[in-house]
Amino acid sequence: MRFLLALGLALALSAPVLCQKPYFDPNHRPRDFEGPGLDDPEPADVREVLIGYFGPDDPAHPLGGMLWRGAALAIEEANARGGYRGLAFRLAPVWDENPWSGGAGKLARLVYTERVWAIIGGIDGDTTHLAEQIVAKALLPLVNPAGTDRGIHGANVPWVFSCLPPDQQLAPPLARALGQHAPFAILSATDHDSRAFVTELKIALGRERASPVLHVEFEPGARQPGELADRLTASNARAAVVLAGPRDSERVIEAIRARGFTGDIFGGPKLAAAQLRNVPFPRAGEIRAEFRARFLKRYGVAPDLYAASSYDAAALLTAAIRRAGLNRSRIRDAIQALSPYEGASGRIEWDPLGRNLRPVELTFRP
Repeated sequence: MRFLLALGLALALSAPVLCQKPYFDPNHRPRDFEGPGLDDPEPADVREVLIGYFGPDDPAHPLGGMLWRGAALAIEEANARGGYRGLAFRLAPVWDENPWSGGAGKLARLVYTERVWAIIGGIDGDTTHLAEQIVAKALLPLVNPAGTDRGIHGANVPWVFSCLPPDQQLAPPLARALGQHAPFAILSATDHDSRAFVTELKIALGRERASPVLHVEFEPGARQPGELADRLTASNARAAVVLAGPRDSERVIEAIRARGFTGDIFGGPKLAAAQLRNVPFPRAGEIRAEFRARFLKRYGVAPDLYAASSYDAAALLTAAIRRAGLNRSRIRDAIQALSPYEGASGRIEWDPLGRNLRPVELTFRP
């Protein structure tokens, strides 16, 4: 019996593997919405055109302030051009510092009780996941200005569009640079976006046949970044990459330098919102000069990439509404049809899943 089992296993392992072509691959087929709503008439009693906004409406908010300013500027400019057939556009913001508890309910109430025609949000990958779950059921367009997590488009929801390239597009340039600076270390925070990016970075490092000699995780807001620096200097790493939110990245990188680490230091995509100017990171986009000038004139501060991307999200939506009219399904189709779009953050061109796969390179903050 054992001989027959062994013989059967040997024959199975030696048989040719048949690589079957999948019946349906969403990565290569444009997403179209063929459900109800396309023929619904435009309501006659609309006095203003509401666009939901999932994020804080406080310009001073440490994580969402720049995003709010960018979207608000786009709405101001759209209204200065006449709005929608004389009706003013207005952002309807909802937010909670605990988005998965308080924020989810507020966003759902906004979607189902107010006549909003689309949503901009959230302010990161985690909150965009939350918004995605709601719009998928409500059949409502969502334009994501900040989240880069691969999972945002993993469910093939045809209502979601992302202005920034995803992590699998951002990670390879960083992986190539780290492979050239081996041995290297990874210092990463435990928040959702940092962990999602680390996953993609390790996949990209595998293609480069490179791996870290040290990987240390830390809680966001850790009060002792010097301990991370000590572990790094005690290793034999010649380079390090810090993957965290903008403020945590700044604190950890400053601690590393203060401890005398002389190797090269890299950052993750969140450095686009930090103030450090001499740390290379994967640039998810650019800030067009004409937008920078308008933003600076309006707010008195220079925009970051997230402000430019949020401006693009709002500008795309107002353009889609003008083209499609007040019909959620047709607005979704118009957002898709506006690609390619030259925005404040660079070129936006949707792939079949609604992602923007524009080229990414390592750069320094301007």
